[in-house]
Amino acid sequence: MGSMSIWHWIVVIAVVLLLFGRGKISDLMGDVAQGIKAFKKGMSDDEAKPAEKPEPVKSIDSAPSASTSQRTDVGSKAV
Repeated sequence: MGSMSIWHWIVVIAVVLLLFGRGKISDLMGDVAQGIKAFKKGMSDDEAKPAEKPEPVKSIDSAPSASTSQRTDVGSKAV
């Protein structure tokens, strides 16, 4: 009783066809196929595109510049 016989599957398919109709199912499958094609195209575009050149790394000099040594009010509270 737990297994599905061929007659069960025929009834299920007939009910699905009556509820959704042949046109809606084919439209749905067409939309799924278009989605898969778009996904595959997007994946192939990513692989085909060469990696962009990274920008050169900007380094910070450890020596203080002249403009920072002139500021003596940094950290003091104005009263």
